Amino acid sequence: MSQQTRPAKSVEGYIIIVTGLHPETSEEQLEDLFADFGPVKNLHLNLDRRTGYVKGYALIEYAELEQAEEVVRQKSLMLLDRKLEVDFAFLEPPVRPRRTSLDSRSRSPSPRPSRQDRDITMEES
Repeated sequence: MSQQTRPAKSVEGYIIIVTGLHPETSEEQLEDLFADFGPVKNLHLNLDRRTGYVKGYALIEYAELEQAEEVVRQKSLMLLDRKLEVDFAFLEPPVRPRRTSLDSRSRSPSPRPSRQDRDITMEES
């Protein structure tokens, strides 16, 4: 995570994404592993419709930022003999410094069509 970005809060908490999951991972296994860092508020494990196996990633939500940060700091999470990668699923965009009025360039207004351009007159023959 970069210094300029910070985790974005969802409606109920902070969502992390876990990748590198074994195709036969169960929700219970994930819940057991990640409950060690705090109560899991929500867990979403995507399954492949065709095969029924896990697609390789899960979204896990914690109520508190500190709980989610502790999980993201872990470098050696293993499940079913696979090393898991963990990061925040959503980050807030970096804060941009506001431009002062001296920095901004004046823009001329767009030319407006004149009344003659809008009115079409029909000539009589």
